[in-house]
Amino acid sequence: MRASTFRFLLNLWPPFLFSGIRLLRLDDDYTEAQVVLRLRPWNRNYVRTQFGGSLFAMADPFWMLLILHHLGKDHFVWDKAGTIDFVAPGREDVYAHFKLEPGMLNELRAAAANGEKVLRWFDVPIKTATGEVVALVRKQLYVRLKPRHR
Repeated sequence: MRASTFRFLLNLWPPFLFSGIRLLRLDDDYTEAQVVLRLRPWNRNYVRTQFGGSLFAMADPFWMLLILHHLGKDHFVWDKAGTIDFVAPGREDVYAHFKLEPGMLNELRAAAANGEKVLRWFDVPIKTATGEVVALVRKQLYVRLKPRHR
């Protein structure tokens, strides 16, 4: 699927649409994505800052989606675990930038080539427009070559 079509459809996905989450940019080669979480009355917590669940949701699927696109149908790529560290209150719109390095994809392919499961952590800071870190999200992915390709 073309990146522009995927971006359009993902922005219509109800969990993102109704949370104020938008995929601003997705490179044509699926190596970079930029996401924004707009601060809205419906995604503020009791103390009027970004709701933690929305902060995690904005970062949740992107490592898996980018890597799955590159490894293709020959591999399982699933989210295994995730953590979030709240660093500062989010009192404005916040952004996350995901970038796949070519070496990272080669390492995953090589590690999964014999059919063993591969567990790898990926980090993304969530920042304000001025660069202040609001949260750090870590996602662990499970990657494995599908049985028919081993």
